[in-house]
Amino acid sequence: MDLFENLNEQQQEAVRTVDGPLLIIAGAGSGKTRVLTNRTAYLIKEHGVAPWHILAVTFTNKAAGEMRERIDDLVGFGSDGIWVATFHSTCVRILRRFIDRLGYGTNFTIYDSDDQKTVVKDVCKRLSIDTKMLKERMFLSAISSAKDELIGPEEYEKRCGNDYKEQRIARVYREYQDTLKKSNALDFDDLIRLTVELFKLDKEVLDYYQEKFRYLMVDEYQDTNTAQFELIRLLASKYQNLCVVGDDDQSIYKFRGANIYNILNFEHHFPEAKVIKLEQNYRSTQCILDAANAVIAHNGSRKEKRLWTENPGGEKITFRQFDTAYEEAEYISHDIWQKKQQKGIPYCDSAILYRTNAQSRLFEERFINAGIPYKIIGGINFYSRREIKDILAYLKTVDNASDDLAVKRIINVPKRGIGATTIAKADTFAMERGITFFEALEQAEEIPGLSRAAAKLKGFVNFIYVLRSKAREMLISELIEEIFEETGYIRELEAESTEEAEARIENLDELISKAAAYEESFSDPEEDEEDLDDGDFTEDREERPTLSGFLEEVALVADIDELSADSDYVILMTLHSAKGLEFPNVYLAGMEDGLFPSYMSITSENPTSELEEERRLCYVGITRAMRYLTITAAKMRMIRGETQYNAVSRFVKEIPHGLLDGEVRSARTNERAEEAPSQSARAAYRQTPYYLTQNKPKSFSSGRTEKIVLDYGVGDRVSHVKFGSGTVTAILEGGRDYEVTVAFDGAGVKKMFAMFAKLKKLDEKG
Repeated sequence: MDLFENLNEQQQEAVRTVDGPLLIIAGAGSGKTRVLTNRTAYLIKEHGVAPWHILAVTFTNKAAGEMRERIDDLVGFGSDGIWVATFHSTCVRILRRFIDRLGYGTNFTIYDSDDQKTVVKDVCKRLSIDTKMLKERMFLSAISSAKDELIGPEEYEKRCGNDYKEQRIARVYREYQDTLKKSNALDFDDLIRLTVELFKLDKEVLDYYQEKFRYLMVDEYQDTNTAQFELIRLLASKYQNLCVVGDDDQSIYKFRGANIYNILNFEHHFPEAKVIKLEQNYRSTQCILDAANAVIAHNGSRKEKRLWTENPGGEKITFRQFDTAYEEAEYISHDIWQKKQQKGIPYCDSAILYRTNAQSRLFEERFINAGIPYKIIGGINFYSRREIKDILAYLKTVDNASDDLAVKRIINVPKRGIGATTIAKADTFAMERGITFFEALEQAEEIPGLSRAAAKLKGFVNFIYVLRSKAREMLISELIEEIFEETGYIRELEAESTEEAEARIENLDELISKAAAYEESFSDPEEDEEDLDDGDFTEDREERPTLSGFLEEVALVADIDELSADSDYVILMTLHSAKGLEFPNVYLAGMEDGLFPSYMSITSENPTSELEEERRLCYVGITRAMRYLTITAAKMRMIRGETQYNAVSRFVKEIPHGLLDGEVRSARTNERAEEAPSQSARAAYRQTPYYLTQNKPKSFSSGRTEKIVLDYGVGDRVSHVKFGSGTVTAILEGGRDYEVTVAFDGAGVKKMFAMFAKLKKLDEKG
């Protein structure tokens, strides 16, 4: 077999470079896996390297399996002697043999995330730390980050200074690690950290593995953290035969601990290193590559390269800016359907990529209404997410307490000290008397064997009574806010201080936007009737929004287990989940400043670094497209019930105009936001056909009886909890609220309802 067949000149050079450190900068779609596997076969077949002297490290079991399969096909007999494994599995094999030199038994247990959480929970209890204020997940996240940086409990304690929170983390970290060692247990971060510690403390063990692994190869090197870098550096320090493959322009996992400087500074750590760039792309059209090159060129911290291809030039990139996010979803849905009908592009060849999971909601609803099958990768259906189901269960309980499933779901969420035994006794009591579970809770004092638990059940019942009373005077979106506030649901997530918790909060914000959009659809009944061809649809329609109507509308798009039994479905996923994948037809949605790049990155303490990370993420998104790329943005988007106006993403403006089919309007965005009439915003968010909102008369009204009072006016300086300080530029009076436009100092112009915004007037100096 010719190992150089179908390899370009740079790929061949990378395969033939055997001795010494080698950095392969592999651009998107440049065939790096083929280079790694052919290089392994070349080492064995042409240079007589024994298979057991080769270690190939990847990040996932799937990648390791694929590499193993390809190497076996190329090498044949003897290939099983090569170590092809992930970082963690490599370290497990080493520690199983030598961890006793660190005071552990070689039969150690590996704790998963649930085990870790249990340990931290017990530690906090022993240290009298209130986990309502400082969550277990927050401690675990901080401990994991410390281990990634090879910072042990003692060092962490020295660094925390007088910071109260950091001191608590240090105490928990020390106790947590002591508990693991007493149990002869390791967590996943320990696997790498302790292997590094072993190599540094025991030269005999290090020398053994340096002799064993004379040739090392590391894939996706841009994603390595400090601990992984040190592990590889120690192993390669004797023979220097280290080949790393990666792309600094695709380093997008900083939030997981990835250190881009591992690849940027490779030549500093290995001065004799040879650098080979793989710039020929086999995936995309030249037009798509030119756009990607133009965007990523704005990053300062990168190694210069420019992707090119022998593929056809391809069509221009489609850019469309819409008035609303709903119109954006409508367009993409129709375009996918049209491409299938006119060009024969199957649904499975189309992918919608977005910055946050919460953005999937509008696309899901449009696809369901249009009958287009879809699948969310790296996530779940919006209405199936735990946090969404929790809050919907509260709303269902307020609306219809006979829904036993809903009541049982939230009776102890967040925790109220109501255990499984108490719930079981109440359930038995209900079944014996033929009443609902909630009715049994109302009679808690009559349930045998409850004693003090009865008071907790009554407390829950009274809480539902209060919410039910407030629901008569509140908007649905306000009621959701009230549930957040009274249960502390959001505060618990904020206390976790993790990426997962932040994503869940974004999803809950999107639920408020859904409720607000439902309410907005009732804002102008006369206009509604004019828009309809058939007036019959309005006969049975509710005159105003109701809680039952909202839940019914949600149920119409949420109660779906599987849209299609076949595999022909549109793919929806975040940009982070899309790395390593490719699709003939790609849509980058929500390309607006404040969403992508995110508001947090724009306003961070180190915006240059954060924006470069976001730009790399955009580069990854663009290079997923093979033939067609569509970029979309919305002039206004509802977030947490607030209509926000954002400019087109700066990343879109970095694409040369000649590559785009569509005009990028960069000027007067803010002026248009200030001029946009209230009614057009309301009409734009009328998202559901009227036949989906034909509700029976309900007992809950969401209309307010009292108008809120503002303590600020046009020209006043105000502050917002998220956007900071700004100046009020306009106030429009509505039937039950005020629509306030604010020009914020750092966040631009935002238009929002006063009841949601909770703006605070500042003195003249503010």
